[in-house]
Amino acid sequence: MRLYTRGQIVFTALIVGALVCAASAFTSIKIFKNKTAKVEPVDAELEEELNVPGQDSAVSKADEYLSDILETTPETPAVIPVSDTIAYTQEEIQNITVYEKCSDAVVNINTQVVAYDWFLEPYVQDGGSGSGSIIDKRGYILTNVHVIQNATKIYVSLSDGTQYEAEVVGQDADSDLAVIKFDPPEGVQLKTIQFGDSQGLRVGQKVIAIGNPYGLARTMTTGIVSSLGRPLKDSATGRIINNMIQTDAAINPGNSGGPLLDTNGRMIGINTMIVSNSNSSAGVGFAVPAETAVRVVTDLLKYGKVNRGTMDISVIQLTNRIAQYARLDITSGMLVSQVAKGSLAEKAGLRGGTEAVYYGNRRNVIYLGGDVITKIDNTNITSLADYYLALESKRPGDVVTITVRRDRKNVQINVKLEGTAEEKSGSSGMI
Repeated sequence: MRLYTRGQIVFTALIVGALVCAASAFTSIKIFKNKTAKVEPVDAELEEELNVPGQDSAVSKADEYLSDILETTPETPAVIPVSDTIAYTQEEIQNITVYEKCSDAVVNINTQVVAYDWFLEPYVQDGGSGSGSIIDKRGYILTNVHVIQNATKIYVSLSDGTQYEAEVVGQDADSDLAVIKFDPPEGVQLKTIQFGDSQGLRVGQKVIAIGNPYGLARTMTTGIVSSLGRPLKDSATGRIINNMIQTDAAINPGNSGGPLLDTNGRMIGINTMIVSNSNSSAGVGFAVPAETAVRVVTDLLKYGKVNRGTMDISVIQLTNRIAQYARLDITSGMLVSQVAKGSLAEKAGLRGGTEAVYYGNRRNVIYLGGDVITKIDNTNITSLADYYLALESKRPGDVVTITVRRDRKNVQINVKLEGTAEEKSGSSGMI
């Protein structure tokens, strides 16, 4: 094997590099000369035929040829302009129409509440926020009770950015609906949202929600009616709200109190709550139906509260375990635990229990041996939700026919309903 010194390797590399550079320079010079060489006609006869001498003849002929091509070839612009004509689908037109009709009537609601520091000194801090619908040009707004709960100050923001302080007209915890009011300046024309018909809704029908999720004013989402007539228990209050509309339209924190609309822009529900593990939309939202809202709003505007007919009794939903322990021949219905002394229900002949037992834990006592309500008028009663639903539309003074199971027989009793516990002095407060 032949070995080379370092100096020999370096010298050889320099020689090779110089040869490469020289070859490149020679090639470049030759190309440059070819480019600058004068164009000579290759055919004298062709030159005579064109009747144009020399280079000018060739260039002129090329120009004429190029001109002919351009005249017969349609122009294609380098940049295609964007069309100023936008085509919308029928569904898009529908969405746009509803939004433009109703969005200005949706308000953003913010509250302030009183809190206490470590020294029990009160101070004001920001409370909850939500949405509301203007239902009257005088400044009446429909929203949820939980949006304004415990508020010392309520502020509503309109679509034009103006903000006004509002006051509570009335609220109904049983339906989670409240009416508040602000005074619009003279000359300001407020847009309103009309109530629609929630009784004619069908599963699969398209619905539109507008609200202020996470403070993002007047956000619109769309979906369908997923189900109807859902009884839902409010985890915060324990109350059951009946006939809820279930929808997959995105409803998030801040949407509460906003309208659920049909495709004509009529309010068929009031967005109230969601079921989600993440506290954000999971496609399971619920709205109080317009049918309930109309009845509640009417009473709130007139009385400041809702006048519902009730029976002054304490009831427990019957279970298999209770029925077996009490030796009953039925397993569904509402067990009458107690009847208030002197109440209209007692005067009508409704009976409570006499045997005290612990239920659930040693702090809850119920009484067995009383009547079991199985029907109110034409409504079968199998759960607490059925019981509340049967009395939802009743007024104080209305008479209902109660079917009870007593001593293994069905007995009918006519009971005159009375007002809620808050309306009566000295009431036992039992529901």
